[in-house]
Amino acid sequence: MIYDLSKTNSIFGTFLAELRDVTIQKDSMRFRRNLERMAEIMAYEISKKMEYVATKVITPLGETEVNYLKSQPVLATILRAGLPMHQGLLNYFDKGESAFVSAYRKHSTAEIFDIQIEYIASPIIDDKVLIISDPMLATGSSMVRVYKELLKRGKPSKVYVISAIAAPEAITYIRKNLPATVEIYVGAIDIELTAQAYIVPGLGDAGDLAYGEKS
Repeated sequence: MIYDLSKTNSIFGTFLAELRDVTIQKDSMRFRRNLERMAEIMAYEISKKMEYVATKVITPLGETEVNYLKSQPVLATILRAGLPMHQGLLNYFDKGESAFVSAYRKHSTAEIFDIQIEYIASPIIDDKVLIISDPMLATGSSMVRVYKELLKRGKPSKVYVISAIAAPEAITYIRKNLPATVEIYVGAIDIELTAQAYIVPGLGDAGDLAYGEKS
């Protein structure tokens, strides 16, 4: 199942517009915050599908019964661009465990590359809800590779993928290579992927815009 949040009018669209705007992008703190806020909204939407238990809460004037989140998810992100979205998820799932994966494109030519993973730190994910965040889903190769790497830490009960912007090719690739039960939440699905695997109109390099250009 794919959820494209741009299809519904909400404040989410404002955050997405600012994320793309070349003038507003110059403010790296606001860029990070917009990614964070978009992830918060996605966290809220995902939370509607999670399991809850009835719990009694004592107030200063009595007690009441509320539905309480049964268990916290594992929040995984792809370094470094995924960190602002990870923080947004963590703001809502504040007792969740975290997993971090370093993945990058290793080019043999301008248009051909493999996904390299150099670092992973993850808890055991057996029978846990897993949410993987990455701002840009261009080809989908990084997401699939990271998912398979995380499976070495156990089999999750449910997997959600969240991203600010995706290309149609990435959605197709993920649907083909990840289980059909994986649900994808995106801010928008753009129309084009260049020969160098950059999303158009996209927003540029999310990592550079959030944290500064790489040398």
